[in-house]
Amino acid sequence: MRDTTERLGKVRASDRAQAFAVIGEAVWWVTIVDATLVRHYPDDYDAALDGLVDAERHATETTFAGLRFVRNRMGYHADHADFIQPCLDDAAGGDAPITEWTWRSLPEPAVGTLPPRGQEWELSRYQAYQDVLAGQRVGETFVRTSDFHDLVARTARTPGAAGEVGEQAAGASGERRASRRVT
Repeated sequence: MRDTTERLGKVRASDRAQAFAVIGEAVWWVTIVDATLVRHYPDDYDAALDGLVDAERHATETTFAGLRFVRNRMGYHADHADFIQPCLDDAAGGDAPITEWTWRSLPEPAVGTLPPRGQEWELSRYQAYQDVLAGQRVGETFVRTSDFHDLVARTARTPGAAGEVGEQAAGASGERRASRRVT
């Protein structure tokens, strides 16, 4: 995942097809790694979240929800260009790094394009996308997610860290884990 997100800073806007592909790949990897961490290291994941201040925890959780919305819709119901606004930086000759591109604001998805069983869930992901990603730089999104995943990895390597924090915040962590459906 780290290799994929680092490629974002190396791809130039002049190769739009590659730029959109790299962003799409980064979305895929970040959401898959996140789901893996939630499933296999739930206590460490919750401990890392619990260690964040409220605003950062909310931004982190909302960022991942927004990226799941992108992952579920990009390429199936919407084109990459529907989600991403290339940077038109004249100083860089229109060839700024794609980390400077921004997430576009999107209209609410039509109910007919949402899975019947998960409409409310997918609409909450759409709202997360609108609240935290729309208008933000692509690069900022992946810095936040990579930094959080690094925090979870450090927490997992710290003997007893998750257990101690997990015991102190068992109610909040357990409730959050029970309500988090990851796919």
